[in-house]
Amino acid sequence: MLCLKARAKINWTLDILGRRADGYHQMDMLMQSVRLADTLWLEESDRLTLEDAGQGFRTETGDGEACAAPVPFDENNLVVKAARALQKAAGIQKGARMRLRKEIPSGAGMGGGSADAAAALIGLNRLWNLPFSTDELERIGLTVGADVPFLVRGGLCRAEGIGEKLTSLTPAPQGWLVLWQPCDGLSTGEIFSAFDHTPPEKLARPQTLRAQQALLTGDWAALAASMKNVLEEVSVEKRPELNRALRRLEALGALRAMMTGSGSVVYGLFDAQEEAEAALAGLDNEKGFRAVTCTEAEGVRFIPPLS
Repeated sequence: MLCLKARAKINWTLDILGRRADGYHQMDMLMQSVRLADTLWLEESDRLTLEDAGQGFRTETGDGEACAAPVPFDENNLVVKAARALQKAAGIQKGARMRLRKEIPSGAGMGGGSADAAAALIGLNRLWNLPFSTDELERIGLTVGADVPFLVRGGLCRAEGIGEKLTSLTPAPQGWLVLWQPCDGLSTGEIFSAFDHTPPEKLARPQTLRAQQALLTGDWAALAASMKNVLEEVSVEKRPELNRALRRLEALGALRAMMTGSGSVVYGLFDAQEEAEAALAGLDNEKGFRAVTCTEAEGVRFIPPLS
C-alpha cells in the first residue's frame, strides 16, 4: 500500500492578462505549496475504486451546523479522472483501491481536488510501475485541470499560460499563515465570468516581479506590499463576508491578508508560528474553517518517505 499527502496551495499573487480564443484565461501567478493536505491511500486491486476515508475538519455556520460542501466519490472526483487519464496515457486498464481523507476545504481556492488528482498521478505511476517523468505527469495532469501541473510539481512556482507554464523558484521560504473560510465556497467559473465583465480600471493588480524577488530573499514586508489577487474584488462582491475576514486578520496582526485563488479561503501572513497561533485563537468565536499552516518547498509526498 502507498500513502501520499496531497498538499494544498496558496496564491501569493494572481493576475489575469487576457482571455484566449478557446475561452481560457492567460494567467500570471506566484503559487506555493502549504502543509495542509489531504491523504490518499492506494493499493492494488482488480478494479478502479475510490472510497471516502473521512473528513478531517468541520466547518460550521453561526448555528453550529456543518456547512462543508459535499465531495463526490464517483467518476466526477478528480482522483478518478486523473486515474482514467493515466490509464489512457499508458494504454492500460489496471485497477486500484483508492481511499481519500479530506482536510482541504472545498470551494476554497486552495486546489484541493487538483492536489488529490496530482497525488493520484504520482502514486499510481509508482503503484502501476509506469515510466512517466514529472514533466509527463504534468502534461497528463493538464487534461484533468489547469492547477494539476503545479500541484504535481509543488514548491514555489511562477505559473503562466493557463497555469501549465511553470518556473520553479528556489529557495522556497517558509511563511506562517492563518487560513479562514468565512463563507460558503465559490464557483471558479462564476468568478471568472464576473471578472470578464469587470471594468479594468476597477482592478488592482499585483506587482508580480517584486513579489517574486521578495519571496526569494525572504523579505516578508516587501512581499506584503506587492501581493494582490485580481479576483479578490470580484469574489468580495459575491461574498461580502470575505472583506470582513481580510480586515479581521490584519487587525489580528497579519502582515497582509489576501484571498487565494478564486476563494473562498483568505489567509493572513505572519512572521512566526507563535503569532499565527495567537491570531487563530482570536478567531475562536468566528464561523467557518480556520487553521494555521505554513508554506512548504514540496507538494505531494509519500508517507512514510520512500528511500
